[in-house]
Amino acid sequence: MRFSLSTNWCNRDTDDGEQIAAKALALGFDSLELGFRTTREQVPGIKKMLSQIPVTSVHAFCPVPLSAPSGHPELFQLASFSKEERALARAHVSNTIRFAGEIGATCAVLHAGRVCFSSLFSIIDSARLRDVLTASGKDTAAPAYAKLLAKARKIRAKRGRRLLDPFKKELEILAPLLEKNGVKLAFENLPYLEGFPDESEIEDILGAFSGGPFRAWFDTGHHRVRRSHAWIVDDSFPQKTALFAGMHLNDVVDLDDDHFAPGCGKVDFAALEPLAKAVEHVVFEPCSAVSPDALAQGLELIKKLYSHG
Repeated sequence: MRFSLSTNWCNRDTDDGEQIAAKALALGFDSLELGFRTTREQVPGIKKMLSQIPVTSVHAFCPVPLSAPSGHPELFQLASFSKEERALARAHVSNTIRFAGEIGATCAVLHAGRVCFSSLFSIIDSARLRDVLTASGKDTAAPAYAKLLAKARKIRAKRGRRLLDPFKKELEILAPLLEKNGVKLAFENLPYLEGFPDESEIEDILGAFSGGPFRAWFDTGHHRVRRSHAWIVDDSFPQKTALFAGMHLNDVVDLDDDHFAPGCGKVDFAALEPLAKAVEHVVFEPCSAVSPDALAQGLELIKKLYSHG
């Protein structure tokens, strides 16, 4: 099993791509995922290191688009009710796909979009749900939380179904480019109820493109956040290993998406061993606040759990 490190961990510290790659090598990683904060200035140095540490995946949008002041995974939403926004997102996703093919990566990870579930007379979002859940003692069965969640779910499901067809049409356009570049486009599970596609929608989409260049991407921390808020109806999602191209390993302490190193939170990584052994890409995605020592310890923990080497 090969373990990758997302460059998002340290690529705000330097413009020297060689230094970024060298840090990953020194910690014992086998390959890189170029994160959405990867700049054009960093790319030449990273390319110089490809013979020592290859790039196996990239996270859209990569490198940071010239029009953007900084990198972010949701600069553009391919899953949108706006035709204009979808067209803009498609152009930038296409750039990421071409770059992935150029640098030798076989997968591009995408935050596809969000589905708003506020209504005309009430504003509901994941932040409000979290506030109500916290006020309810983090009890997802508490009446106030359960009532608000049921309302949000109903609106979210209806609008999500409406978004499926326009999103699939965008994927039809992107499929030939993905095939040409030898790249899979993988939709990441997101740490909020608005995130599209959700678990059932991902299965619907992949079913419509059976054998095509599309997959799911599993983020361990995002999944725990969704479980902690009771945003997942079917908890068997990570067991459906054939759906996934890869996974992000990061840990979560409480309700928030903390992106800690494995072993520093409450994610049950041992239970995810079958998924890790089934996918092509296993990527550590710690936040920049994680220390090198904590990251090294997290890597050692995962190697022991998954019988690496």
